[in-house]
Amino acid sequence: MSTDTETHLHPAGPPARHRQPMLNKVPEVTVYFWVIKVLCTTVGETAADLLNENLGMGLTHTSYLMAALLAVALVLQFRARAYRAGLYWLAVVLISVVGTLISDNLTDNLGVPLETTTAVFAVLLALTFGAWYLSERTLSIHTIRTPRREAFYWLAILFTFALGTSAGDLTAERLDLGYWFSAVVFAALIAAVALARFTLDFHTIWAFWIAYVLTRPLGASMGDYLSQPRQDGGLGLGTVGTSVLFLAVILGLVLHLVRTKRDVAESGEVSPQEG
Repeated sequence: MSTDTETHLHPAGPPARHRQPMLNKVPEVTVYFWVIKVLCTTVGETAADLLNENLGMGLTHTSYLMAALLAVALVLQFRARAYRAGLYWLAVVLISVVGTLISDNLTDNLGVPLETTTAVFAVLLALTFGAWYLSERTLSIHTIRTPRREAFYWLAILFTFALGTSAGDLTAERLDLGYWFSAVVFAALIAAVALARFTLDFHTIWAFWIAYVLTRPLGASMGDYLSQPRQDGGLGLGTVGTSVLFLAVILGLVLHLVRTKRDVAESGEVSPQEG
């Protein structure tokens, strides 16, 4: 091949600079994912109570503080080019606290009934999913590779925590099922979703999001059962002890994942159900 031809095919000058494509920003869904997620929901419940009641900050000041911390964490999360276990789970812990506080502010400060907040958050979550699908044509968490998809993802996560808080409080308090029995009920519902997924070929995406919502009241019921006084149906460990215990376990698991990379999603093809 002549030199002229080569020059034509490969023009002179510096190569164009291309921005490195964004990798998937969320972890692979493994046993680690679900364990840490449930622990985060428990911390969301107990940490909100700790700051609000035990430290005397009140719902309003606690909400401002945690919303500010969440904003910082999400800015860092959006700026990352790929999934980072420590940063991701920090955002999840903070958004679990904020979701709890949103529900608590509506019910405790504004007097909105739990039945109403549960219904409203369910509608908001459905609208988020609808807008997400209309915009992206998928709700798969295996393709969170653009800022817009990540924004939909975190908005959905926020509403799942707020919805789970309201639904958990509704069953445990208004329906008087108690903390322990409520946890058993939500665990059974999650098991039913898993059974439908693996035996009835229930849609992967919907199975994930339904289970994600249900783990919130499951974790909250566990947190209340451990932290609340014995006369109120709990074990009396307190919000401080429960929060520290679960945060320590979360930290240990996240450090393990940082070291082993066991939850790093591979960049393979997405299954037809998740496309």
